Amino acid sequence: MKERVFSGMRPTGKLHLGHLAGALTNWVKLQDEYECFYSIVDWHALMSEYADSGQIRSNCREVILDWLASGLDPEKCSIFVQSMVPQHTEIHLALSMITPLGWLERCPTYKDQIRNMQNKDLGTYAFLGYPVLMAGDILLYKASRVPVGEDQSAHLELTREIARRFNYFYGPIFPEPETLLTPTPKVPGTDGRKMSKSYGNSLNISEDLKELWEKLRTMKTDPQRERRKDPGNPDVCPVWDIQKVFNPDLEERERLENGCRTAEIGCIECKKALFAHLEKLLIPIQQRRRYFEQHGDELGDILREGARRAKVVAEGTIDEIVQAIGLFR
Repeated sequence: MKERVFSGMRPTGKLHLGHLAGALTNWVKLQDEYECFYSIVDWHALMSEYADSGQIRSNCREVILDWLASGLDPEKCSIFVQSMVPQHTEIHLALSMITPLGWLERCPTYKDQIRNMQNKDLGTYAFLGYPVLMAGDILLYKASRVPVGEDQSAHLELTREIARRFNYFYGPIFPEPETLLTPTPKVPGTDGRKMSKSYGNSLNISEDLKELWEKLRTMKTDPQRERRKDPGNPDVCPVWDIQKVFNPDLEERERLENGCRTAEIGCIECKKALFAHLEKLLIPIQQRRRYFEQHGDELGDILREGARRAKVVAEGTIDEIVQAIGLFR
């Protein structure tokens, strides 16, 4: 039997090139090697958007369209929305009973998100405990591998500690999932900061290509290169960071890098070269997305079938938990 992988993504709306490079490209590869469960984790979205939840359902639709367009195959992996599998909430409750408060208060991303999202009231029980729900998502499927970037490895270690503590009290129910470290290439947005919908600086997977070019054309480059004849420094150029991720032609990249440093080429030539590769990558992705947009009934079928498969595994895990704890069922 194949090892099992679980990964999820919050429904924030249309996905961007950072999602494609940092997660989706890898997920597509994993579906050929592992038994993969990929979930749109809408309960997680509610933890910060509880006061304005009206967009969660439509955002879920945008996410699944981008997943399918990027190459996730429902014949090879199980794709579903978290709330369609009620066992996620059951395991969250069971794990919350044994998770020490101090573990959650020390979680490094908790304080970071409180600081970075000061426009929202995040002083809730659920927001403090969202790593427990995340742990439950993984442990519900007894995933042996979890694809994460280095910045998320602390969350997986907390999942391992929760699994270890539960097993100590109730017997060996859960395997301790291993980190499947994935490359997290730097994909800056149009203003040079990390690409993010909340910053308004993203280049979306489904972006009209003319609009994408216009964003790229006006994107910031080396701030010290004020004139065409000035030599540039690709090491401080956000466009070059994107070039390194999406331009697979090493010879062309070497020519562009040398041309920038010697002022033999201007920024616009570098941007045109990058856009040519983005266009080649995105045209088939956007064609697949339009197909699924026009066949909306298929989306529901895919999600229901993915949830059905997920429930088969999830129900078995919950039965084990109930029996191990000694609850009635």
